[in-house]
Amino acid sequence: MKKNTLTRDSLWMKEPEDHDFPAAADYLELLFPPDKVRKIVEKLKEATTVTKKSKDILRASKLALLPDTNIHVKENLKKVEKNKKLSPILLVRGEHELIIADGYHRLCCSYYLTEDLEVPCRLV
Repeated sequence: MKKNTLTRDSLWMKEPEDHDFPAAADYLELLFPPDKVRKIVEKLKEATTVTKKSKDILRASKLALLPDTNIHVKENLKKVEKNKKLSPILLVRGEHELIIADGYHRLCCSYYLTEDLEVPCRLV
């Protein structure tokens, strides 16, 4: 898919996939106790999908942009090339930074395509 034909609707699914929530829980269990993780994941499931720019999500998370040679970033870039849509990312407001609970590789992929494109996400 060429950069000039990218749109939010051509690149992203409207809703996260079911397997994204357990993946988010696996990551969040490294940061929070199990009871809090369950509450956060329930909130993510119930949250409305909103959009934010990939460059702003990356800055707020304070994470480095993964190289486009990263195997998972490359896989997502190939998906886009084949016109397969990416799942929205799952975000949690942390104390001093944004936590990407699921979708870090998809976010980096999006950034390489265009840093200004709106990224669908669930934010709690």
